[in-house]
Amino acid sequence: MLSTPVISAPPRTRLSSRSVSTLPTRLRPPDLLRITDQGASDVLEGRFDHLLPDGGLWPTVERWAARLHSDDDLDVWLISWVPDRSTELHDHAGSLGALTVLSGSLLEYRWAGTGLKQRRLDAGDQASFPLGWVHDVMHDPTSATTGPTLSVHAYSPPLTAMSYYEVTERSTLRRTRSELTDAPEKATL
Repeated sequence: MLSTPVISAPPRTRLSSRSVSTLPTRLRPPDLLRITDQGASDVLEGRFDHLLPDGGLWPTVERWAARLHSDDDLDVWLISWVPDRSTELHDHAGSLGALTVLSGSLLEYRWAGTGLKQRRLDAGDQASFPLGWVHDVMHDPTSATTGPTLSVHAYSPPLTAMSYYEVTERSTLRRTRSELTDAPEKATL
């Protein structure tokens, strides 16, 4: 469990006064950002050393992940990112998400409606992902950090599915498949 309570959010909030639907979770993006920040702090302070790879040797060929917290509202993960691997362009189905970068740098390629936009996230940076956010995340090859980039991710409600996409020749987005999952995005070549 994280060192501070992870769920202190208000009840589900309406999206607008005209909306009849509610968010799929009582946690909001700012809550998830706070949770990933606390999770990152806990990892850096050694509270999760028992979950780290044996001997402190991070895998250098494949991505690695460990679940830091799980309950009905939330999953929190520590993920390592290695060169030459990406997640593929994807969304988190009905889950909101957020991350905090612990070390190194990540590149995120986000679908912006007519093409992909890139942003770099360095150690200490945070990002949140609303419903419908389609992106690909990877280790930044220009990062000066030796070893993998590390980040803490929170998903609420916990992941149950992910959809994967491709950009067409007409600069539109096409879903290629959906997969049931309870783990963060998988690594691909």
